[in-house]
Amino acid sequence: MTPPRPATPADAPDLTRLINAAYRVEVFFLHGNRTSEPEVLARIEAPASGFLVIQRTDGDGLAGAVYVEIRGDRGYFGLLSVDPAHQGQGLGRVLVEAAEAHCRAAGCRALDIDVVNLRTELPPFYAKFGFRPTGTTPFPAQSKLKQPVHLVVMSKPLA
Repeated sequence: MTPPRPATPADAPDLTRLINAAYRVEVFFLHGNRTSEPEVLARIEAPASGFLVIQRTDGDGLAGAVYVEIRGDRGYFGLLSVDPAHQGQGLGRVLVEAAEAHCRAAGCRALDIDVVNLRTELPPFYAKFGFRPTGTTPFPAQSKLKQPVHLVVMSKPLA
């Protein structure tokens, strides 16, 4: 496994495929794909944000990725994605730790993530990394929803 590296615009097509494959589990509440190539490219090119990616060991595409954003003294990460063929190998942990290191290096004092309330397996997963629920917020793409959904905000200190 290669260490995480920053994504480049050239990664956008493969990154989009990876995210949408990893998020197929959300088909029960979400119409269509989780993201699009223009959305991924915009996140790569936006200031203070981007993706950290892990190349597949055979060099043919991406095995995992995480979106990171610096928001003043707080970091944010989301869209944690591991190719279904590579799940269960610890890549999620590597990516969460890389997001933490990235935000800590940028001077962030805390790190936030938001998870869909219907994905009940996610809060316990992130709790293992020290994240705790701190509130809720609306799902940003209401028009894509098949049923009511909100996000659970989870945070941890980085100090």
